[in-house]
Amino acid sequence: MQPAADVPTISDGEEPDPVSLRRHRADDVDACLQMCTDPDMQRWTTVPVPYERANAEYFVGTRAPQGWADGTEWGFAIEVRDDAGTLRFAGNVALRPDGAGGAEVAYGLAPWARGQGVMSRAVRLLLRWGFDERNLQVVHWRAHVGNWPSRRVAWATGFRVEGTVRGLLSARGQLHDGWIGSVVRGEPLQPATPWLEVPELRGDAVVLRRWREDDVPRVAQACSDPQTQAWLPQLPSPYTLADAQWYVGSREEQHARGAGVYWCVAAADDDRCVGSIALMGLGSTGSAPEIGYWMHPDARGRGLMAQATRLVLRHAVVDVEDGGLGLPRVTLRAAKENTASNAVAVAAGMTRTGLARRGERLRDGTLVDFVLYDALAEEVA
Repeated sequence: MQPAADVPTISDGEEPDPVSLRRHRADDVDACLQMCTDPDMQRWTTVPVPYERANAEYFVGTRAPQGWADGTEWGFAIEVRDDAGTLRFAGNVALRPDGAGGAEVAYGLAPWARGQGVMSRAVRLLLRWGFDERNLQVVHWRAHVGNWPSRRVAWATGFRVEGTVRGLLSARGQLHDGWIGSVVRGEPLQPATPWLEVPELRGDAVVLRRWREDDVPRVAQACSDPQTQAWLPQLPSPYTLADAQWYVGSREEQHARGAGVYWCVAAADDDRCVGSIALMGLGSTGSAPEIGYWMHPDARGRGLMAQATRLVLRHAVVDVEDGGLGLPRVTLRAAKENTASNAVAVAAGMTRTGLARRGERLRDGTLVDFVLYDALAEEVA
Protein backbone atom coordinates (compact mmCIF):
# COMPACT_ATOMS: atom_id res chain seq x y z
CA MET A 1 0.00 0.00 0.00
CA GLN A 2 1.28 3.43 -0.88
CA PRO A 3 2.05 5.83 1.99
CA ALA A 4 -1.11 7.48 3.26
CA ALA A 5 -1.64 11.05 2.11
CA ASP A 6 -2.93 13.71 4.47
CA VAL A 7 -6.52 12.49 4.44
CA PRO A 8 -8.77 14.08 7.06
CA THR A 9 -11.28 12.14 9.10
CA ILE A 10 -14.63 13.91 9.28
CA SER A 11 -17.92 12.98 10.91
CA ASP A 12 -21.43 14.35 10.97
CA GLY A 13 -21.54 13.73 14.73
CA GLU A 14 -25.12 12.48 14.67
CA GLU A 15 -25.41 10.29 17.75
CA PRO A 16 -25.81 7.48 18.43
CA ASP A 17 -24.74 6.41 14.92
CA PRO A 18 -22.55 9.04 13.26
CA VAL A 19 -21.40 8.68 9.66
CA SER A 20 -17.65 9.14 9.29
CA LEU A 21 -15.41 9.65 6.28
CA ARG A 22 -11.79 8.48 6.58
CA ARG A 23 -8.85 7.30 4.50
CA HIS A 24 -8.93 3.82 3.02
CA ARG A 25 -7.07 1.11 4.95
CA ALA A 26 -5.73 -2.32 4.06
CA ASP A 27 -8.47 -3.97 6.11
CA ASP A 28 -11.10 -2.45 3.76
CA VAL A 29 -10.11 -4.83 0.94
CA ASP A 30 -12.50 -7.67 1.77
CA ALA A 31 -15.46 -5.32 2.27
CA CYS A 32 -14.63 -3.47 -0.94
CA LEU A 33 -14.50 -6.76 -2.82
CA GLN A 34 -17.89 -7.78 -1.46
CA MET A 35 -19.45 -4.43 -2.37
CA CYS A 36 -18.08 -4.34 -5.91
CA THR A 37 -19.31 -7.84 -6.77
CA ASP A 38 -22.87 -6.76 -5.98
CA PRO A 39 -25.02 -6.86 -9.16
CA ASP A 40 -26.29 -3.30 -8.73
CA MET A 41 -22.76 -1.94 -8.38
CA GLN A 42 -21.75 -3.74 -11.56
CA ARG A 43 -24.86 -2.58 -13.40
CA TRP A 44 -24.61 1.12 -12.64
CA THR A 45 -20.88 1.79 -12.23
CA THR A 46 -17.67 1.19 -14.13
CA VAL A 47 -16.12 -1.27 -11.67
CA PRO A 48 -14.34 -4.10 -13.50
CA VAL A 49 -16.39 -7.19 -14.32
CA PRO A 50 -15.50 -9.73 -13.10
CA TYR A 51 -14.32 -7.95 -9.96
CA GLU A 52 -11.57 -9.86 -8.19
CA ARG A 53 -9.58 -9.42 -5.00
CA ALA A 54 -6.69 -7.94 -6.95
CA ASN A 55 -9.02 -5.15 -8.11
CA ALA A 56 -9.98 -4.33 -4.53
CA GLU A 57 -6.34 -4.41 -3.42
CA TYR A 58 -5.38 -2.04 -6.24
CA PHE A 59 -8.22 0.39 -5.43
CA VAL A 60 -7.54 0.48 -1.69
CA GLY A 61 -3.75 0.30 -1.85
CA THR A 62 -2.90 2.29 -4.97
CA ARG A 63 -5.70 4.20 -6.66
CA ALA A 64 -7.28 5.80 -3.59
CA PRO A 65 -4.02 7.13 -2.08
CA GLN A 66 -2.71 8.15 -5.53
CA GLY A 67 -5.82 10.28 -6.08
CA TRP A 68 -4.95 12.26 -2.97
CA ALA A 69 -1.26 12.46 -3.89
CA ASP A 70 -1.82 13.90 -7.37
CA GLY A 71 -5.01 15.83 -6.57
CA THR A 72 -7.21 14.03 -9.10
CA GLU A 73 -9.61 12.43 -6.60
CA TRP A 74 -10.37 13.13 -2.96
CA GLY A 75 -11.74 9.74 -2.02
CA PHE A 76 -12.98 8.62 1.38
CA ALA A 77 -14.11 5.36 2.91
CA ILE A 78 -17.51 5.61 4.60
CA GLU A 79 -17.65 4.11 8.09
CA VAL A 80 -20.81 3.47 10.14
CA ARG A 81 -22.01 1.05 12.76
CA ASP A 82 -23.93 -2.03 11.63
CA ASP A 83 -26.95 -3.48 13.44
CA ALA A 84 -24.63 -5.19 15.91
CA GLY A 85 -22.95 -1.89 16.78
CA THR A 86 -19.68 -2.72 15.01
CA LEU A 87 -17.91 0.00 13.03
CA ARG A 88 -17.67 -1.17 9.42
CA PHE A 89 -16.56 -0.01 6.00
CA ALA A 90 -19.82 0.86 4.24
CA GLY A 91 -18.73 2.30 0.90
CA ASN A 92 -16.83 4.96 -1.01
CA VAL A 93 -17.48 8.61 -1.71
CA ALA A 94 -15.24 10.98 -3.65
CA LEU A 95 -14.84 14.38 -5.25
CA ARG A 96 -12.94 14.66 -8.54
CA PRO A 97 -11.81 18.28 -8.89
CA ASP A 98 -11.43 19.96 -12.27
CA GLY A 99 -8.87 22.55 -11.11
CA ALA A 100 -11.17 25.48 -11.76
CA GLY A 101 -13.39 25.42 -8.69
CA GLY A 102 -15.62 22.57 -9.80
CA ALA A 103 -15.72 18.87 -9.03
CA GLU A 104 -17.73 15.75 -9.80
CA VAL A 105 -19.10 13.57 -7.03
CA ALA A 106 -18.97 9.76 -7.12
CA TYR A 107 -20.27 7.24 -4.62
CA GLY A 108 -21.08 3.61 -3.99
CA LEU A 109 -22.57 1.85 -0.96
CA ALA A 110 -22.40 -1.71 0.33
CA PRO A 111 -25.74 -3.57 0.12
CA TRP A 112 -26.01 -4.01 3.90
CA ALA A 113 -25.94 -0.23 4.45
CA ARG A 114 -28.51 0.77 1.82
CA GLY A 115 -31.94 2.15 2.55
CA GLN A 116 -30.91 3.84 5.81
CA GLY A 117 -29.94 7.30 4.58
CA VAL A 118 -26.23 6.57 5.03
CA MET A 119 -25.16 7.74 1.58
CA SER A 120 -27.16 10.96 1.74
CA ARG A 121 -25.46 11.82 5.02
CA ALA A 122 -22.04 10.88 3.62
CA VAL A 123 -22.49 12.98 0.47
CA ARG A 124 -23.78 15.94 2.47
CA LEU A 125 -20.73 15.67 4.72
CA LEU A 126 -18.42 15.48 1.71
CA LEU A 127 -20.03 18.49 0.02
CA ARG A 128 -19.68 20.65 3.11
CA TRP A 129 -16.01 19.68 3.33
CA GLY A 130 -15.47 20.39 -0.37
CA PHE A 131 -17.10 23.81 -0.25
CA ASP A 132 -15.59 24.87 3.08
CA GLU A 133 -12.13 23.31 2.99
CA ARG A 134 -11.37 23.07 -0.74
CA ASN A 135 -13.18 26.24 -1.81
CA LEU A 136 -15.25 24.49 -4.45
CA GLN A 137 -17.84 26.63 -6.24
CA VAL A 138 -19.95 23.90 -7.82
CA VAL A 139 -20.22 20.11 -7.69
CA HIS A 140 -21.71 18.06 -10.52
CA TRP A 141 -23.43 14.69 -10.37
CA ARG A 142 -23.94 12.23 -13.21
CA ALA A 143 -25.68 8.87 -13.30
CA HIS A 144 -27.11 6.42 -15.81
CA VAL A 145 -30.77 7.04 -16.61
CA GLY A 146 -32.69 4.55 -14.49
CA ASN A 147 -30.30 4.55 -11.54
CA TRP A 148 -32.97 5.75 -9.15
CA PRO A 149 -31.03 5.05 -5.91
CA SER A 150 -28.26 7.42 -7.10
CA ARG A 151 -30.84 9.96 -8.22
CA ARG A 152 -32.50 9.76 -4.81
CA VAL A 153 -29.22 10.53 -3.03
CA ALA A 154 -28.54 13.46 -5.36
CA TRP A 155 -32.05 14.81 -4.73
CA ALA A 156 -31.70 14.43 -0.96
CA THR A 157 -28.44 16.37 -0.92
CA GLY A 158 -29.62 19.39 -2.90
CA PHE A 159 -28.55 18.61 -6.47
CA ARG A 160 -30.75 20.16 -9.16
CA VAL A 161 -31.20 17.74 -12.06
CA GLU A 162 -30.54 19.84 -15.16
CA GLY A 163 -31.63 17.19 -17.63
CA THR A 164 -30.95 14.01 -19.58
CA VAL A 165 -28.08 13.84 -22.06
CA ARG A 166 -28.03 11.16 -24.74
CA GLY A 167 -24.88 9.05 -24.73
CA LEU A 168 -23.44 10.99 -21.79
CA LEU A 169 -21.78 8.03 -20.06
CA SER A 170 -19.65 5.17 -21.31
CA ALA A 171 -19.28 1.81 -19.60
CA ARG A 172 -17.68 -1.38 -20.86
CA GLY A 173 -17.58 -0.22 -24.46
CA GLN A 174 -21.14 1.13 -24.62
CA LEU A 175 -22.68 4.59 -24.41
CA HIS A 176 -25.56 5.22 -22.04
CA ASP A 177 -27.98 8.10 -21.62
CA GLY A 178 -27.22 10.00 -18.42
CA TRP A 179 -28.70 12.42 -15.95
CA ILE A 180 -26.68 15.43 -14.95
CA GLY A 181 -27.17 17.77 -12.01
CA SER A 182 -25.38 20.35 -9.91
CA VAL A 183 -25.27 21.98 -6.52
CA VAL A 184 -23.68 25.41 -6.09
CA ARG A 185 -21.76 26.73 -3.11
CA GLY A 186 -24.16 28.36 -0.66
CA GLU A 187 -27.23 26.40 -1.72
CA PRO A 188 -29.02 24.30 0.91
CA LEU A 189 -27.85 20.68 0.85
CA GLN A 190 -31.46 19.56 1.10
CA PRO A 191 -34.13 18.65 -1.47
CA ALA A 192 -35.05 21.59 -3.68
CA THR A 193 -38.37 20.03 -4.74
CA PRO A 194 -40.60 17.30 -3.27
CA TRP A 195 -40.18 13.70 -4.45
CA LEU A 196 -43.76 12.52 -4.57
CA GLU A 197 -44.61 9.12 -3.14
CA VAL A 198 -47.09 6.74 -4.76
CA PRO A 199 -49.29 5.43 -1.97
CA GLU A 200 -51.32 2.30 -2.56
CA LEU A 201 -55.00 3.23 -2.58
CA ARG A 202 -57.58 0.45 -2.22
CA GLY A 203 -61.21 0.32 -3.21
CA ASP A 204 -63.70 -2.53 -3.41
CA ALA A 205 -62.87 -3.41 -7.01
CA VAL A 206 -59.59 -1.63 -7.77
CA VAL A 207 -56.17 -1.08 -6.27
CA LEU A 208 -54.10 1.95 -7.26
CA ARG A 209 -50.41 1.01 -7.08
CA ARG A 210 -47.01 1.76 -8.58
CA TRP A 211 -46.30 0.78 -12.16
CA ARG A 212 -44.31 -2.43 -12.72
CA GLU A 213 -42.42 -3.94 -15.64
CA ASP A 214 -45.01 -6.72 -15.99
CA ASP A 215 -47.68 -4.09 -16.73
CA VAL A 216 -46.02 -3.21 -20.06
CA PRO A 217 -48.03 -5.60 -22.33
CA ARG A 218 -51.33 -4.33 -20.92
CA VAL A 219 -50.25 -0.71 -21.45
CA ALA A 220 -49.38 -1.48 -25.07
CA GLN A 221 -52.75 -3.13 -25.62
CA ALA A 222 -54.73 -0.29 -24.05
CA CYS A 223 -52.85 2.50 -25.81
CA SER A 224 -53.12 0.77 -29.20
CA ASP A 225 -56.90 0.61 -28.89
CA PRO A 226 -58.63 2.83 -31.50
CA GLN A 227 -60.82 4.52 -28.90
CA THR A 228 -57.84 5.38 -26.68
CA GLN A 229 -55.94 6.64 -29.71
CA ALA A 230 -58.88 8.78 -30.81
CA TRP A 231 -59.27 10.65 -27.51
CA LEU A 232 -55.55 10.86 -26.60
CA PRO A 233 -53.89 12.31 -29.71
CA GLN A 234 -50.55 12.77 -27.96
CA LEU A 235 -50.00 8.99 -27.86
CA PRO A 236 -47.55 7.54 -30.40
CA SER A 237 -49.21 5.84 -33.34
CA PRO A 238 -48.63 3.01 -33.84
CA TYR A 239 -48.13 2.35 -30.12
CA THR A 240 -45.45 -0.28 -29.53
CA LEU A 241 -44.11 -2.32 -26.63
CA ALA A 242 -41.14 0.05 -26.57
CA ASP A 243 -43.53 2.98 -26.08
CA ALA A 244 -45.20 1.12 -23.21
CA GLN A 245 -41.82 0.36 -21.63
CA TRP A 246 -40.90 4.04 -21.83
CA TYR A 247 -44.21 5.02 -20.22
CA VAL A 248 -43.85 2.62 -17.30
CA GLY A 249 -40.19 3.44 -16.78
CA SER A 250 -40.58 7.20 -16.99
CA ARG A 251 -43.33 7.71 -14.42
CA GLU A 252 -40.78 7.97 -11.61
CA GLU A 253 -39.31 11.02 -13.36
CA GLN A 254 -42.59 12.84 -12.72
CA HIS A 255 -42.54 11.77 -9.07
CA ALA A 256 -38.90 12.82 -8.68
CA ARG A 257 -39.64 16.29 -10.06
CA GLY A 258 -42.72 16.73 -7.89
CA ALA A 259 -44.79 17.16 -11.05
CA GLY A 260 -47.43 14.48 -10.55
CA VAL A 261 -48.42 11.12 -9.12
CA TYR A 262 -49.06 8.25 -11.54
CA TRP A 263 -50.84 5.06 -10.57
CA CYS A 264 -51.55 1.80 -12.31
CA VAL A 265 -55.22 0.96 -11.82
CA ALA A 266 -55.27 -2.77 -11.05
CA ALA A 267 -58.17 -5.15 -10.55
CA ALA A 268 -58.54 -5.95 -6.85
CA ASP A 269 -59.11 -9.65 -7.47
CA ASP A 270 -56.05 -10.49 -9.64
CA ASP A 271 -53.83 -7.35 -9.62
CA ARG A 272 -54.03 -7.13 -13.42
CA CYS A 273 -53.54 -3.68 -14.96
CA VAL A 274 -56.90 -2.32 -16.12
CA GLY A 275 -56.00 1.33 -16.60
CA SER A 276 -53.97 4.38 -15.68
CA ILE A 277 -54.80 7.38 -13.53
CA ALA A 278 -52.69 10.37 -12.62
CA LEU A 279 -52.79 13.59 -10.65
CA MET A 280 -50.86 15.99 -12.86
CA GLY A 281 -49.60 19.56 -12.62
CA LEU A 282 -48.62 19.40 -8.96
CA GLY A 283 -45.43 21.37 -9.50
CA SER A 284 -47.05 24.23 -11.41
CA THR A 285 -48.33 27.51 -10.03
CA GLY A 286 -51.47 29.35 -10.96
CA SER A 287 -53.56 26.32 -11.93
CA ALA A 288 -55.18 23.50 -10.00
CA PRO A 289 -53.87 19.94 -10.42
CA GLU A 290 -55.72 17.82 -12.97
CA ILE A 291 -56.80 14.18 -13.03
CA GLY A 292 -56.19 12.22 -16.22
CA TYR A 293 -56.92 8.58 -17.04
CA TRP A 294 -57.33 5.87 -19.64
CA MET A 295 -58.90 2.41 -19.45
CA HIS A 296 -58.02 -0.95 -20.97
CA PRO A 297 -60.79 -2.00 -23.42
CA ASP A 298 -61.64 -5.19 -21.54
CA ALA A 299 -62.29 -3.27 -18.31
CA ARG A 300 -64.63 -0.57 -19.59
CA GLY A 301 -68.24 -0.16 -18.53
CA ARG A 302 -67.80 -1.64 -15.05
CA GLY A 303 -67.42 1.55 -12.98
CA LEU A 304 -63.77 0.85 -12.19
CA MET A 305 -62.41 4.21 -13.31
CA ALA A 306 -65.05 6.12 -11.37
CA GLN A 307 -63.96 4.27 -8.26
CA ALA A 308 -60.30 4.99 -9.02
CA THR A 309 -61.09 8.68 -9.52
CA ARG A 310 -62.85 8.88 -6.15
CA LEU A 311 -59.78 7.32 -4.50
CA VAL A 312 -57.48 9.87 -6.14
CA LEU A 313 -59.75 12.77 -5.20
CA ARG A 314 -59.75 11.72 -1.58
CA HIS A 315 -55.96 11.33 -1.50
CA ALA A 316 -55.61 14.74 -3.15
CA VAL A 317 -57.63 16.65 -0.56
CA VAL A 318 -56.79 14.80 2.68
CA ASP A 319 -54.50 16.85 4.90
CA VAL A 320 -50.76 16.27 4.52
CA GLU A 321 -50.40 15.22 8.16
CA ASP A 322 -52.98 12.50 7.49
CA GLY A 323 -51.10 11.16 4.46
CA GLY A 324 -52.76 13.14 1.67
CA LEU A 325 -51.67 16.08 -0.47
CA GLY A 326 -53.81 18.77 1.16
CA LEU A 327 -55.04 20.27 -2.13
CA PRO A 328 -57.95 22.75 -2.04
CA ARG A 329 -59.19 21.94 -5.56
CA VAL A 330 -58.76 19.33 -8.30
CA THR A 331 -59.83 19.61 -11.94
CA LEU A 332 -60.66 17.26 -14.82
CA ARG A 333 -61.29 17.79 -18.54
CA ALA A 334 -63.15 15.52 -20.95
CA ALA A 335 -64.00 15.91 -24.62
CA LYS A 336 -67.70 16.69 -24.93
CA GLU A 337 -68.31 13.72 -27.22
CA ASN A 338 -66.37 11.33 -24.98
CA THR A 339 -69.42 10.13 -23.08
CA ALA A 340 -67.52 7.49 -21.08
CA SER A 341 -64.99 9.97 -19.71
CA ASN A 342 -67.72 12.47 -18.82
CA ALA A 343 -69.62 9.72 -17.06
CA VAL A 344 -66.57 8.95 -14.92
CA ALA A 345 -66.31 12.58 -13.78
CA VAL A 346 -69.98 12.72 -12.86
CA ALA A 347 -69.96 9.35 -11.09
CA ALA A 348 -66.92 10.43 -9.09
CA GLY A 349 -68.91 13.41 -7.76
CA MET A 350 -67.16 16.20 -9.66
CA THR A 351 -68.99 19.38 -10.65
CA ARG A 352 -69.27 20.62 -14.22
CA THR A 353 -67.92 24.18 -14.25
CA GLY A 354 -67.79 25.15 -17.90
CA LEU A 355 -66.95 24.39 -21.50
CA ALA A 356 -63.71 25.07 -23.33
CA ARG A 357 -64.93 25.51 -26.88
CA ARG A 358 -62.65 23.93 -29.49
CA GLY A 359 -60.37 23.13 -26.59
CA GLU A 360 -58.18 20.52 -28.26
CA ARG A 361 -57.33 19.11 -31.65
CA LEU A 362 -57.78 15.37 -32.11
CA ARG A 363 -55.54 13.11 -34.18
CA ASP A 364 -57.68 13.57 -37.30
CA GLY A 365 -57.41 17.36 -37.03
CA THR A 366 -60.89 17.90 -35.59
CA LEU A 367 -61.23 20.63 -32.98
CA VAL A 368 -63.51 19.49 -30.14
CA ASP A 369 -65.11 21.15 -27.13
CA PHE A 370 -63.92 20.09 -23.68
CA VAL A 371 -66.17 19.91 -20.64
CA LEU A 372 -64.53 21.26 -17.48
CA TYR A 373 -65.04 19.72 -14.04
CA ASP A 374 -63.65 20.35 -10.59
CA ALA A 375 -64.02 19.25 -6.99
CA LEU A 376 -63.34 21.38 -3.90
CA ALA A 377 -61.77 19.76 -0.86
CA GLU A 378 -64.91 20.20 1.25
CA GLU A 379 -67.02 18.47 -1.45
CA VAL A 380 -65.02 15.22 -1.46
CA ALA A 381 -66.50 12.56 0.76
